Amino acid sequence: MSDILGTDYPPQYPPTSDEKNLALLAHVLTFVSTLLAPLIIYILKKNESSFVAEHAKESFNFQLTLVLVCIGLFVTIVGILFIWVVGIYATILVIVATIRASEGRAFKYPFSIKFIS
Repeated sequence: MSDILGTDYPPQYPPTSDEKNLALLAHVLTFVSTLLAPLIIYILKKNESSFVAEHAKESFNFQLTLVLVCIGLFVTIVGILFIWVVGIYATILVIVATIRASEGRAFKYPFSIKFIS
């Protein structure tokens, strides 16, 4: 599936239940800690699980992109009116990414700058 809600595809190998849970947390915890949670998960698991590392990277890159977009919108008076649209769209994408992680599928966010590749 490739569209405005992101792209999911089969992972390199079937992830374990623990890997699915950590990948899921890399997305869900962004509601509490925007950048810190996926970054910590990535740093801790990048050498142990490529599935978890990929989800944590995608989550971190997307969240950092969102922060930069919101700063850019906040600088302009008209942009302040549209920040809520970005927030709703981001929430929907995080939910979709969480579902894909729980299904054991790899996921790529749309419109995300790859700060960590």
